[in-house]
Amino acid sequence: MNRLSLFVLAIVVAVPAFTNAAAEEASTVVEICIVCHGVDGSGAGFDDVPIIAGTPAAHIEEAVYAYQDETRRCVNEPAMCVAVERLTEEEVVQAADHYSAMPRISSQESFNKHLAAAGESIHAEHCAGCHLRPDDKGAENALGIPLHGQRTKYLEFALKAYFDGNRLSLIPQMAERLAQLDEDDIEALIHFYASYRP
Repeated sequence: MNRLSLFVLAIVVAVPAFTNAAAEEASTVVEICIVCHGVDGSGAGFDDVPIIAGTPAAHIEEAVYAYQDETRRCVNEPAMCVAVERLTEEEVVQAADHYSAMPRISSQESFNKHLAAAGESIHAEHCAGCHLRPDDKGAENALGIPLHGQRTKYLEFALKAYFDGNRLSLIPQMAERLAQLDEDDIEALIHFYASYRP
């Protein structure tokens, strides 16, 4: 059964099966998010689902609104568009506040130390101005969402979506920076982000 089928099934049964105390206290909108992102915001079990625990609320809201206005097209993640299409502004804020209040976690994936070191330099030159570490005090006001600690598969998926035109860059600088990177640079960056440990 694919993720979209799981999502629809969860909505039909109103997600009563979650017995974790945090899930029981969660609102309906958070229960919708739990289907893919999990109670703890880790998205465990889905390689292409981002870790949203500890992500600043403003960035979660921005991502949801980008799906709603089709700045992010759900070509490969239809469940996301189904989940958010009818959310009100109040519900978006509620879900963002819920997950942003959680401690930031890392994918804890293995990584190549040499590639991570190269990726750190690439990040410093091209990405650090907008994408801060999630534990940086300025992360909430940064232009970009924190990428440190995200799953390798999610980062590959998200970056491919930008290159394929399925995600539009909200600021011209991002498109310009991405155009300067080749496949080796992207691989190094992904290893650098995977090396993050809170």
